Amino acid sequence: MANTQLSELQEFLGDISLWRGMPKEQLDAIAQIAIAKTYAKGEIIFEEGEEGRGFFVVCSGRVKVFKISAEGKEQILGLFGPKDHFAEVPAFDGQCFPASAAALEKSQLLFFPRSAFLGLLEQHPTIAIAMLAIFARHLRQFARLIEDLSLKEVPGRLAAYLLYLSEHNCTSSEVELDMTKAQLAAVLGTIPETLSRVFAKLGQEGLIAINGSRIQLLDRQRLTAWAEGKR
Repeated sequence: MANTQLSELQEFLGDISLWRGMPKEQLDAIAQIAIAKTYAKGEIIFEEGEEGRGFFVVCSGRVKVFKISAEGKEQILGLFGPKDHFAEVPAFDGQCFPASAAALEKSQLLFFPRSAFLGLLEQHPTIAIAMLAIFARHLRQFARLIEDLSLKEVPGRLAAYLLYLSEHNCTSSEVELDMTKAQLAAVLGTIPETLSRVFAKLGQEGLIAINGSRIQLLDRQRLTAWAEGKR
């Protein structure tokens, strides 16, 4: 790899939450084991049950991680864009991928093979320590998703998701949906028709105002109550 490319890759890796603040020596070691991969729109990256051979970082494009029920219903577990990472746990425990992943659009990814990355962690244990905090955060987010899907009705799930977006983007009054309503329905464990009715209901209640993909949060207090099942 040319020095210029390596320098650009180091800069990119240093801006990813997994490795932000890492010294140049460690970023260089991480960059050396990265393998660039390109996937076409709709292409499967891995399927549930396959060997967890490594994990991925998104350079460009978007990826969905999902499961398909016995009835054929898709449940999206996560959507990942540039500088996001996914499938880290199988890379650590050596087990199979617990879900499938596919490119939502043409996507360029960095692949980190499990064996090479574990060898890297033996040489630089501080990398593993830094990653533990990220895994803990992901576990909390996944626990919230399970709670939303199992304990809340669809209006509560949508309200909670809109509030999550506002917090994630550090804005209190407006959010922008970065996926189609069909994809959002799959994230929230419902169908597009039901989701459209719930959006309309929240609008009629004066909680939100919809302008295309932009959603204005008109009443955060009541929206929070809906998210908590107290409407």
